[in-house]
Amino acid sequence: MEIRKAAETERDSLVDIWLRSVRATHDFLSEADIERILPLVRDHALVDLEIWVLADAADEPIGFMGLADDKLEALFLAPEHRRRGGGRRMVDHARDLKGRLRVDVNEQNPAALAFYRSLGFVVEGRSELDSAGMPFPILHLRDPAE
Repeated sequence: MEIRKAAETERDSLVDIWLRSVRATHDFLSEADIERILPLVRDHALVDLEIWVLADAADEPIGFMGLADDKLEALFLAPEHRRRGGGRRMVDHARDLKGRLRVDVNEQNPAALAFYRSLGFVVEGRSELDSAGMPFPILHLRDPAE
C-alpha cells in the first residue's frame, strides 16, 4: 500500500469508494440521506480538500482521506480493504504532514469512534447536528497533547 496525492482523474473511483464505504458502515443513514450527501462529497469535498489516496500494489485507489489544515475531514476505505492497517497508515501520514489532528465522527458510528480512540484521539465535544444541520450527532475528537 502506498499513500499519494489524488489525481483529478480519480474522482469517480473515490466517489465509488465513498459510496461503498458509507453503505457498509453508516447504517444510521437512509439511502435518501446518502443520495443527498453524495453531491457534497463529489462536487465539494473531493474538490476543496487536500485529498490523499491509499493505493494498492497496482496503484489503484482503495481508500482516501481529505485534510483541511489540521483537521481530518474524511477517511474512507473500500469495504473489502477495512481492518488491514490502511486507515492507521493514512492517519499516521496525516500526522506526519499536519502534526496533531482534529477529526469529527458521527456518534452513531461506534466503529469509527473505536478506531480513532485506538489511535489515541480523545473526545473534546459534541454537537447535536451535523455540519449540514441534520440530526446526526457529531463527536469532536483531537489528538492529545504529547
